[in-house]
Amino acid sequence: MKTFKEDLNTAVITTKFVLEGKSPILYVFHYEDDGSWQFSGEETNLEDKDFRIVSLEEIISIDKTILDVADLPLGAEAHRENTDTPWRR
Repeated sequence: MKTFKEDLNTAVITTKFVLEGKSPILYVFHYEDDGSWQFSGEETNLEDKDFRIVSLEEIISIDKTILDVADLPLGAEAHRENTDTPWRR
């Protein structure tokens, strides 16, 4: 099984929709500038108030399939149509 090189306590960005179970994680971004991670769902036109900071461990507990993209290089992104389809880089 793949693992993240970052500590499980690493702060990551997600949305309130993912945290509230209203949206599955469909997009993963690994930012090149600072190495941060973002996990988001199907919503568009998000505002600053929609984002939350949580631990990497919490994101993994929400959706263990993100371990499939744990080796995503800096500056890359992955997405999928729904939780039944594979990640595309």
